[in-house]
Amino acid sequence: MKHLYALVLMALLGASSFCCYAQAPAPLVSGNFQDLSVEAFARRIEAQTPYRFFFDSVAVRGVRLTVQAQGQPLASVLQQALGPTALRFAIDEEHNVFLTAGAAVPTALPDGYFQGAPGAPGAPGAVASSAPATGPGAPAATARGTDAPARLYEIGPASAAGTGRATLAGHIREAKSGEPVLGAAVYVVSPAIGATTDQFGYYSLTLPVGPHVLNIRGIGIKNTQRRIVLRADGQLDVEVAEDITALKEVLVEAEKDKNVAGMQMGLERLDIKTLRQVPTAFGEIDVLRVVMLLPGVKTIGEGSTGISVRGGATDQNLILFNDATIYNPSHLFGFFSAFNSDLLKSVELYKSAIPARYGGRISSVLDIATRDGNNKQFAGTGGIGLLTSHLTLEGPLAKGKSSFIIGGRTSYSDWLLHTLPSQALRQSAASFYDVSAHITHQFNANNTVYATGYLSHDRFKLAADTAYAYDNRAASLKWKHIFGNKLYGVLTGTASQYQYRITNDKIPVNASALTFGIGQVGLQADFSYFHNATHTVEFGGSTLRYRTAPGTLAPLGSASLILPDALAHEQAQESALYVSDQLNLTPRLAVYLGLRYSLYQALGPRDVAQYAPGEPPSPGGARDTLHYGAGAAVATYHGPEYRVSVRYALADNASVKASYNRTRQYISQLSNTATVSPTDIWKLSDAYIRPQVGDQVALGYYHNFKHNTIETSVETYYKAVHDFVDYKSGASLLLNHHLETDLVNAEGKAYGVELSIKKITGKINGWLSYTYARSLVRVNPGTPAERINGGNYYPSNFDKPHDVTLVGNYRFSRRFSTSLNFNYSTGRPITLPLATYVIGGAERVYYSDRNAYRVPDFYRVDFALNIEGGHKVKRLARSSWTVSVYNLTGRKNPYSVYFKSVDGKISGYQLSLFGQPIPSVTYNFKF
Repeated sequence: MKHLYALVLMALLGASSFCCYAQAPAPLVSGNFQDLSVEAFARRIEAQTPYRFFFDSVAVRGVRLTVQAQGQPLASVLQQALGPTALRFAIDEEHNVFLTAGAAVPTALPDGYFQGAPGAPGAPGAVASSAPATGPGAPAATARGTDAPARLYEIGPASAAGTGRATLAGHIREAKSGEPVLGAAVYVVSPAIGATTDQFGYYSLTLPVGPHVLNIRGIGIKNTQRRIVLRADGQLDVEVAEDITALKEVLVEAEKDKNVAGMQMGLERLDIKTLRQVPTAFGEIDVLRVVMLLPGVKTIGEGSTGISVRGGATDQNLILFNDATIYNPSHLFGFFSAFNSDLLKSVELYKSAIPARYGGRISSVLDIATRDGNNKQFAGTGGIGLLTSHLTLEGPLAKGKSSFIIGGRTSYSDWLLHTLPSQALRQSAASFYDVSAHITHQFNANNTVYATGYLSHDRFKLAADTAYAYDNRAASLKWKHIFGNKLYGVLTGTASQYQYRITNDKIPVNASALTFGIGQVGLQADFSYFHNATHTVEFGGSTLRYRTAPGTLAPLGSASLILPDALAHEQAQESALYVSDQLNLTPRLAVYLGLRYSLYQALGPRDVAQYAPGEPPSPGGARDTLHYGAGAAVATYHGPEYRVSVRYALADNASVKASYNRTRQYISQLSNTATVSPTDIWKLSDAYIRPQVGDQVALGYYHNFKHNTIETSVETYYKAVHDFVDYKSGASLLLNHHLETDLVNAEGKAYGVELSIKKITGKINGWLSYTYARSLVRVNPGTPAERINGGNYYPSNFDKPHDVTLVGNYRFSRRFSTSLNFNYSTGRPITLPLATYVIGGAERVYYSDRNAYRVPDFYRVDFALNIEGGHKVKRLARSSWTVSVYNLTGRKNPYSVYFKSVDGKISGYQLSLFGQPIPSVTYNFKF
């Protein structure tokens, strides 16, 4: 009965099609087409007929067509024109023309489909599964197995067959592990409609009902096709195989033009393969070290993971780990990053055109996401180095439904310190550990929960004197709910905490402990609505609760004479709503419009000093004190944040993009040192310290060459920063009960140009970039006493005008490859003592203008040799060795420059952390 119904239905559809064609005969073509490119030929035909052409511009490149026609059907004209070429054509009933190389694409159901045995593996036209229902409760068909490409997938019940459009949605996952595939292109050729999977592997396509060939392409996966019949809204999950041939550097067609065709500018994406190729100190794969090699990103100093993005301060970067904020992303004062690369799935750095869903920082967003873990089988990875080791385990909790991944790292560097000739170093100790865990559970096709936990601990003690210890903790819990094929939402709760403790017990009477802490909890709701292939809307809201313990000093031991001191705790609330709309107005023109509105309130209990009207806050200048009770609003700030981007495609391989961003930052990191230190403190905006506001405009040109295997780009930007927090000369930041007396709100500006060229495939690949950038600050308040450098602009601590970076990889064979980094940059600014003078019998030091001089220029060369184990697909475990040399030339790059007075004479000194080549050997394994 089912087959009889289908036959009757097809007969009616065929009759209606016949009637339509009888009423409207196929258009005829006339003209003299002489030596035309395929693009020009198609435009001529489209101008005189209702036909629309679809083809791959790379496949038709170089093809010239010549033909004469006078009132002939298009099929006849194409047979004559394409005869001498390798191109084939297909025309469907909607006057769509598909030109392909080799074989014509099918435009209708295959012959014998209804006569085949339904469900027979491998049989032509076999129906693998269907999703007959619509709406959020519809079950998802899953395309898996070796015979999946030969099957036909029915989406929606046969009774729903008709005309119009329907929405197909689902997930793309790796067949071996069940991991979602990020950034895969999911598309159909006729009509040309496509989408890209998000971080959950989710896609949504609105297509005409009827037969389609669904194409899936992406990095690290095999090109995949699924034949479908779309009758109504439904879901189709597709499992794709890992691309083992990626060892041969096969180019992924779906990814190669994102540099040009993508809407986003100022975005840098790093995959795990890139991270593992770049040589780093002590052989440890380091996310932040690789980020520092990107255009527009600069290191603050050797051995520091504080980064400056487009001239911004280190605290102006929002660092997220599965949506939870990480306040200190480093271990051992910056020698190692805080993230275990074995767990990572994606690393994205937004330098401009920051999406509206992000807020809280004015320079950049570094969004780091972990893998979900293998939900099919147990697996593990690990590595053993000279100073550190790491191990990661993953596997299913409920096969196909739940998975876990957990990884840990630890260091054992004390043995190395104990072998050094210096007695002070032999008495030192340094170590760290971190643990990351992630669990995923899918309740059903529409509800999935993700839980992440992270903790780290560092300790460092130099010569039995001062001991440093600091901890990071972060957690996130997500619930993803699919409301329908066009709408899904994610509800996220996060918690983050950072604290440090500095103890000094060498001299009992001065023994003390200094502590600081900051924490936040937040809730965020994000929704994505896929109206159609050219129109996507995102909206949502968030709220954060901050709480800081700005500093506590306590005596250690009964003999200590240190007096206890503690700053009052601070708390604040930051909330925001946002909406964004991405529209492809034409095939060449696309726009992104976003608006975020944020509200911040500093909350009591708090005592606020009152100073004389019109006078700046000064020590001893308080006239009164106002007390605010618990929960009372001490200060309120709010305002809009605009996000606008435009992309115009000049050609298939060239585009121009422009963007404007306004961002607001309500929390600042205070430090009177250029390099990031564990003693830096975070300060909430209050009645005197206003939030930072950043405005950035950017313009970029992007051009790909040689079939998109070489990417080039030029981006220029200008950024203005209002109420940047700077400090007065001689400021005291630790345990200062009235910080407003030592801080000033400054104005900043940064501008520059970034040039980049990337070769993304082949035995030789990598990138070369040059950045010219300036970062300037001006402190020009109403009173001359507070002005710095006479109220003129001066270089910020992050002003390094010239930067050149080369990252190159060469693969000798499948097993052997080498990597080399070169980095040069201008030395950072510094303030120097120029002379001494005597006033009232006391000797004083006369300093230069703020940041008037520079430390020596920075350059470094790193080298690594990677040796892979055998590449047999079926083997119990795989292993590899990495032999690397960090700072190959032994350059003594300055970590800090300081001055001492010895016998009445002031002398300058330079501290270099890596003053000689550092070799390392690391053994990695995977099972």
